[in-house]
Amino acid sequence: MKIVVAPDSFKEALSAPAAAHAIAEGWRRVFPDAEIVLAPMADGGEGTMDALLAAAGGHSVSLAVTGPLGTPVEAEYALLADGRAAVIEMARASGLPLVPPALRDPRITTTRGTGELLAHALDHGVSRVLLGIGGSATNDGGAGFARALGYRLLDAKGCELPPGGAALLNLAHIDASERHPRLEEAEILVACDVDNPLCGPHGASHIFGPQKGATPAMVEELDAALHHFGEVLRADLGRDVSNVPGSGAAGGLGAAALAFTNARLESGVSLVAEVAGLREKLRRADLVLTGEGRLDGQTARGKTVLGVVRLASQAGLPVVALAGSLVSGHEVLYNEGLTAALCISPGPISLAEALPRTAERLTATTESVARIWAMGHLVPPCKSKV
Repeated sequence: MKIVVAPDSFKEALSAPAAAHAIAEGWRRVFPDAEIVLAPMADGGEGTMDALLAAAGGHSVSLAVTGPLGTPVEAEYALLADGRAAVIEMARASGLPLVPPALRDPRITTTRGTGELLAHALDHGVSRVLLGIGGSATNDGGAGFARALGYRLLDAKGCELPPGGAALLNLAHIDASERHPRLEEAEILVACDVDNPLCGPHGASHIFGPQKGATPAMVEELDAALHHFGEVLRADLGRDVSNVPGSGAAGGLGAAALAFTNARLESGVSLVAEVAGLREKLRRADLVLTGEGRLDGQTARGKTVLGVVRLASQAGLPVVALAGSLVSGHEVLYNEGLTAALCISPGPISLAEALPRTAERLTATTESVARIWAMGHLVPPCKSKV
């Protein structure tokens, strides 16, 4: 018997690797001799680095970079086992939690630290990068990211612009003469699961700016700045990216990745699954167990569980999803190939009470799934040691 365990993290409770171990423990209570393949997953956002380190091996690299407010922060990226591939989560260098609520102003926050992580990886021989761009505190169109990679963003007098998205209103010219020499040869894959354009009513500023502290007046200012930025990108770099789906992700970092590097924007969970080798791990499996903190209608719009379900369905495998909560709308996953969805909560319980018990409940619910599986396969279940 081969079981593949491929959960996302359970937000605020368990990382994806920890969730995978909790699920595996529950299965082993019934089938102690089962072959269990752990494949912790993510969709390109928070937890992607840890999930891929657990699945593919490697180590983290820590360095001081420029935080979203311009002050130094300590951030990490993953160098995978082959030494040629890196995983970067922009949230670690440019994430919203790095900015205290009282100081959140997306007119001035910068993505420079994310670019510094990429530059460091390129300097150390990395040729393939998976860049996850969820959870940003920024709305600078990736201007800081570009600066860290050697680009100069100049005003009409030839002076460098100050950091932040609002400053882009004064952008006159982009100087690419000192861009990082290894950008041309590096393969950069951007995990992006939104299709928002750079600007306009569905763009970065209008849709995501308020989450980062932008007032209605700031939103209009930032949207105008990104619109102008897109025009200069087209004029100076020949890259017309403003209306590309996903260019508005992470306050416009999606646009910057397309314009300043040779990046491709792709489904986050598909990229993680590829790097983690999930398709190969599903070979000759009997069952797939996945899960995340909450299953709802949004899960079916590109999140981790959907990606796992689709790959398992292609392989003809049953899939059971475990969740901290099940919300109306998750049923659409059955049309994608999900076999069953189970809530791990034993009954009505507050979030504060539920979070510390997530691992315990995940293990117990998995044990129940294993006992039901044993009934269907005429296998006598083991007596629980608990």
